[in-house]
Amino acid sequence: MNMEKTIVNRKFGIIDIVIFLAIAVLLYLALTPAINGYVKPTDVGSTISTNISNIPFYMLKSVGRMTAAYILSIIFTLIYGYIAAHNKRAERIMIPILDILQSIPVLSFLPAVLLGLMALFPMDNIGVELASIILIFTSQAWNMTFSFYNSIKQIPNDLIEASDVFRLNKWQKFKKLEVPFSMMGLVWNSMMSWAGGWFFLMTCEMFTLNGKTYVLQGIGSYLQVAANQDNINALIWGIVSLIIVIVLLDQLVWKPLNVWADKFKMELTQTDVPHSYVLTMLRRSVVVGFLVDKVFAPVITVVGGRIDKLVDRRTVNKAKVVSKKNNGSVIKWAIRIIAIIVFVYLAFDASKLIMQLSVNELLGIFPAAGATLLRVTVAQLIAVVWTVPVGVAIGLNKKLARILQPIVQIAASVPATALFPVLILFLINYIGGLNIAAVILMLLGTQWYILFNVIAGAMAIPEDLKAAAKTFGITGIKKWKVLIIPAIFPYLVTGLITAAGGCWNASIIAEYVTFGGKTVTTIGLGALITESTANGNYAMLLASTLAMIIMVVVLNKLVWNRLYRLAEEKFRIEL
Repeated sequence: MNMEKTIVNRKFGIIDIVIFLAIAVLLYLALTPAINGYVKPTDVGSTISTNISNIPFYMLKSVGRMTAAYILSIIFTLIYGYIAAHNKRAERIMIPILDILQSIPVLSFLPAVLLGLMALFPMDNIGVELASIILIFTSQAWNMTFSFYNSIKQIPNDLIEASDVFRLNKWQKFKKLEVPFSMMGLVWNSMMSWAGGWFFLMTCEMFTLNGKTYVLQGIGSYLQVAANQDNINALIWGIVSLIIVIVLLDQLVWKPLNVWADKFKMELTQTDVPHSYVLTMLRRSVVVGFLVDKVFAPVITVVGGRIDKLVDRRTVNKAKVVSKKNNGSVIKWAIRIIAIIVFVYLAFDASKLIMQLSVNELLGIFPAAGATLLRVTVAQLIAVVWTVPVGVAIGLNKKLARILQPIVQIAASVPATALFPVLILFLINYIGGLNIAAVILMLLGTQWYILFNVIAGAMAIPEDLKAAAKTFGITGIKKWKVLIIPAIFPYLVTGLITAAGGCWNASIIAEYVTFGGKTVTTIGLGALITESTANGNYAMLLASTLAMIIMVVVLNKLVWNRLYRLAEEKFRIEL
C-alpha cells in the first residue's frame, strides 16, 4: 500500500481563521442545550417555523445530530466488523443479525428507543434528542460495518503472512494493516452513510407515535412541515439550502478524505495522484499542525502504547488463562442460560401481543410482504443496470471522478423524501399510482449504496493490474470478465446487501406518503409498519416487522451468504 508521508511547510493563513470559527460554532452548539429544539407533542405548525431565516440554525442542529450518529456508527463499525471478521463462531450469528438490523425500518426501532429513553429521562427532553440520534445511527451504521468486515476478509494472504513475520500483535495488525486496507471502502461508505442520514432525517426529526407527534428543530422537520403545509416556497428554499450544505461538506470533508485515503491503495506504483486544495491547506495550517503534533499525536501514542502492552500481557498470560478454562466455561454457560431464559420470556410476551390480532389481520401481512419484496427486487435490478457501468467509469477515470464525484455526492445526499411531495401528484396521476412511485422512491434512496461501493471497488484496483491488462491488450468485454468484475465483485456484493436493506428500510416512506395534510398509501409491509407506529398498534407493528425479518433471513441464507463465500474464496486480489 502506498503510504508515503507528505512534508509541507506550515504557515498561518485563512484556513486557520476558518478553523477557529468552526471551533467557535461547535462550542456554541455544545453549550446550547439541544433539548431546546424539542417541545412536547403539540401543534406542529407552531413548533417549526417555515421562515427561511431559521434555516441556518436548523441546519446546524441537524448536522450536529448526524455527526453524533456518525461517530457512534464508526465506533460500532470498527468493533462489530472486527469481531465478525475474526471470530468464526460469532460470524455465523453476527452477519445475519447485521443483515436483519439493516433491513428493519427505523420506525420499528422507534417505540422501544423513544419510550425507553423517555423513561430514563422523564423530566427532560434529552430522551427524544437521543432517540433521534439513535434512529439516524440506524440509517448510517450497517453499510459501513459490512464494508469494514468485507475488507478484512479480503486482505491478501501475503500481507497477513508479512504481519505474522514481523510479529505484529492483534492491535498492531488492526491499526497498521486492517484499518488502512479497508480505508478506501470505509470512506466511500461513510459518504453513503451520511447520505442515508439525510434520506431519513425527515423521519428522525419529526415522528408520530401512538397518535402524538414529537418534533425536533432541524432541517428535516422544517422540510416535513413545509411539505405538510404544502408550502412549496419554503420547501424549495430548504432543498436549496440543503444542497449548498451538501456541496460544502463534499468540498471541505469528503473530497479531502478521499484524497487522503488514496495513499492506502494497494499498489506498487502511483500514477495520477489525486489532489485537494482543502487538504493541502489543512496540512499547511499552523493550528492543525499544533493540534496534531501537540495534542492528538501524544494522546494516540500513549493510548496505543498502553493497548500494545495490554495485548502483549494477555498473550504472555495465555497459559494461565488456559488453566482457568473450566471457570470460564461455567461463566459462559451461565450467560447462555440467562440469555435463553430472557429470549424465551420475550418470545412468549411477543406471542401474546401478536395473538391480539385477528386472523384476517394476520393473513393481510402475506400480500403486503409479497408486494414489498417485488418492489425491492425491481428497484435493485434497475439500480444494478446503471450503477455498475457508471461506477466503474468513475472509479477507473480520475479526471471523470473529479467532475462526477461531487455531483454523485449531491444527488445521493438530497433526500428523495424532500423531493417526493413535489413529484407525488404527477407520479400518482400519470405513472401508475403509488405502486410505481414507491419503486422510484426506493430506487432514489438505495441505488447509491451500489454506486458508491462499485466506485470504491474500481478505485481500489491496483495500477499494476490495469497496466498489465493494457500491456497484454485486454480490452472491452474481456477486460470486464478477467479484471473489472472479479476486482469489484466483493464491493458489489456489499453494495447489493446494503441496498437491499436500504430498500426494505425505505418502504416505510415509499409506501406511506403524507403531503399537504393528505396521506396516500399502497399495500406493503412499509405501509403497515408506518400506520401501526402512528396509531400505536404495537401488535401489528411487531407482526409486520417480524415478517420482514423472516424474509430477510431467508434471502440471507439463499442469496447473500453464497455470494459472500464466493467473494471471499474466488475474487480476492493477491499480491
